[in-house]
Amino acid sequence: MAIATFSNLSTTFFLQSSYHSHSQYHHRHKSFAITTSSCSLFTSSLSLTVSTTRNKFHHAIVFSSGNGGSVSGGTGGGGGGGGGGGGGHGDHDDQDKSRNRSEAILALAEVGRTFESLPKDLAAAIEAGKIPRSIVCRYFELEKSPIFQWLLNFGGFKERLLADDLFLTKVGIECGVGIFTKTAAELERRRERFMKELDFVFADVVMAIIADFMLVWLPAPTVSLRPPLALSAGPISKFFYTCPDNAFQVALAGTSYSFLQRIGAIVRNGAKLFAVGTGASLVGVGVTNVLINARKVFDKAFAGEAEDVPILSTSVAYGVYMAVSSNLRYQVLAGVIEQRILEPLLHQHKIALGAICFAVRTGNTFLGSLMWVDYARWVGIQKSRE
Repeated sequence: MAIATFSNLSTTFFLQSSYHSHSQYHHRHKSFAITTSSCSLFTSSLSLTVSTTRNKFHHAIVFSSGNGGSVSGGTGGGGGGGGGGGGGHGDHDDQDKSRNRSEAILALAEVGRTFESLPKDLAAAIEAGKIPRSIVCRYFELEKSPIFQWLLNFGGFKERLLADDLFLTKVGIECGVGIFTKTAAELERRRERFMKELDFVFADVVMAIIADFMLVWLPAPTVSLRPPLALSAGPISKFFYTCPDNAFQVALAGTSYSFLQRIGAIVRNGAKLFAVGTGASLVGVGVTNVLINARKVFDKAFAGEAEDVPILSTSVAYGVYMAVSSNLRYQVLAGVIEQRILEPLLHQHKIALGAICFAVRTGNTFLGSLMWVDYARWVGIQKSRE
């Protein structure tokens, strides 16, 4: 007879099974009484007692756990694992993974879900002990919204929404205010030359809008659900595979990042943002040149003072700007200001948190626009027109 009891819990169900051992020619029965509570972000205590009767052998196992490596209530991908410093936490990480697995399975039992009802990558992460109970509970909460349920079908959105349930709000903030803050910053910097340099303004705004989404996407903290790398992967691929998506993100329990891995996150995102910035600039400057040439046809006076924006040099310069300035600003914004400061303080006040994130991201976007104008003039791709 085996009895398992989980204390301080409310929902009860029973599992019974029989096991036949053909080699030992005996018959043994197991019955489990499991009492559980509703899915919450903290488990006050968990105790399991198992007694097994088989001939003359008797075994008893008792263990208890506390918060179970959960993240704080609304943190964007935070984790009980703290900041995750170096990589020499072998035994401690193994204990965290074991606790993650047991508490995540308990969370499934509380809502009557099975591994088969979950996406394969999420089920594999639970089985491997990579995610704590709080992430499983957040997944169930997100499933209740039709929009989020649809977005959870996409791996990239799923990893970011599980880490930060306000991720979609932040995307809307960036893309929604981007065009206004970019234009306002251009007006502030150019002032009376604004209309004369309207071609530059248009190119800057188009580049910014295309890039805004990626500036939220790439540096956003994530819950890693990626499958293992192929055995044939090279050392560089293996290194960047272990790096977080945000250099400053809080590591989940059972996961830790070394200083070198966090630096790798900055380098990897910088390379991606360079490609995004260069591509966005090619589109933006190309459209601008088309409009300039069209205006020259109808406005002969404008033809004398207008000139095509240099496509290649502008695109490369914007790629470098995004890889360095934008990369560092958004890494700090998402990983330090939002995840480590604002969300632990305001995780129970979503409206206030969203409002402050709106203000901070609007200010960051405006600052980035000012810095771009100065940078463009400094490298010589945009010259002041008197």
